[in-house]
Amino acid sequence: MAKAEVFEAKKPILGINGLGRIGKLTLWHHLGRKYFQEIIVNTGREIGTGLEAIAQRIEYDSTYGPLHRFLYGIRAQRFIEILDEKGGKMRIDGIPVTILRESRNPAEIKWRDQGVDLVVETTGKFRDPTIPPDDKGGALRGHLAAGARMVINSSPFKIKNKALSTPDDAVMLVYGINHAAFDQKAHQVLSGASCTTTCLAHMVKPLLENEATDKILTASMSTVHAVTNSQAVLDSNPKAGEKDLRKNRSILNNIILTTTGAADALAVVIPEVKNIGFMADSIRVPTNTESLIVLNLTFQSKMNPDGSPLELNTDTINHIYQEAAARDPENLLVFSLDQNVSSDLIGMDAAVVIEGQMNHTRTSFIDIDCAWIPGLPPQTLSSLPASCLRVPVVHAKLFGWYDNEYGSYTNRLGDLTVYVHKQMV
Repeated sequence: MAKAEVFEAKKPILGINGLGRIGKLTLWHHLGRKYFQEIIVNTGREIGTGLEAIAQRIEYDSTYGPLHRFLYGIRAQRFIEILDEKGGKMRIDGIPVTILRESRNPAEIKWRDQGVDLVVETTGKFRDPTIPPDDKGGALRGHLAAGARMVINSSPFKIKNKALSTPDDAVMLVYGINHAAFDQKAHQVLSGASCTTTCLAHMVKPLLENEATDKILTASMSTVHAVTNSQAVLDSNPKAGEKDLRKNRSILNNIILTTTGAADALAVVIPEVKNIGFMADSIRVPTNTESLIVLNLTFQSKMNPDGSPLELNTDTINHIYQEAAARDPENLLVFSLDQNVSSDLIGMDAAVVIEGQMNHTRTSFIDIDCAWIPGLPPQTLSSLPASCLRVPVVHAKLFGWYDNEYGSYTNRLGDLTVYVHKQMV
């Protein structure tokens, strides 16, 4: 009889590349969650005078306050211990954390030596899943060559060579929307999309799942978005070849118009959106976090037997969101009738907070000239009682808050990270 083999489950260890806004807040999330028993953070360079400076960088935050108070309240005590300066070892709230400070190229980071299977890439520099791991400038796939089995990018993929398509082993996932599409046998390179895509997806999904609102004719959105580190504190010179000169204007005292890829990314995580003419833009404002999506939709309205449009109004839409919130066990969508301002919702653990008091609709008719419809056979046109058809439509303006840093995006990225790791083991 063959001797039975005994396998011991590996200790869950998370790798984080980068200690910028999302990198640090990802660390915060997992320190509070305590699913991973050890965390390895790669900064790729020395920071300040040593590990004490890195500890202070981790502990204090101008938006959310000190880590210990953020996690445990105003009476909490500091809990970061420096264990080994040279080895980059510290203990944070009981969790061993190692800081790697040698390599910026993902392929050279010692994930294999550290026992890391899963890496969250947060630098924003490695976004192209088509670049080979040995590229001299570094690549997202370099993490796999360095020993990780899986890498999650904390931003949408951006393929430089437009002749190439997304590889079969790469997938964009938003937790609570399409994260169950992850296949640990097929996927190695993942994207957690963006903060705006995460919020927008959770706003749109309940509408597409309801018969009263699933006929979306047109859609557009603007995100009134908090400042990010990609913007200039004071006016500065743009990089060579930069076309958008507004990015280099001071965010301290300007409202700045810019672009967003949220609509394109939304069509990836919710394929039905591809059939909708969706436009998106971003308006940057000088706040530190908490952003707002203003979503404009046009629905085709069904008709009553008497020829009047079937009523689809604000109450209908708010009820759809209230039902979606009630059946959501993780409270990813929150419906609010409070009169919120942005600072009220900073840090709130929700993908989106629907601002029910501000949602509103208007029903009207639009005249469609059938002669303008491409490919319509002449005999069909002649058989119509009139060349113009009056179509009832409902215009809706909907509002959704999201903490673009911690509460909405980083928490959903953390949910996705834990989900993926559980599928891997």
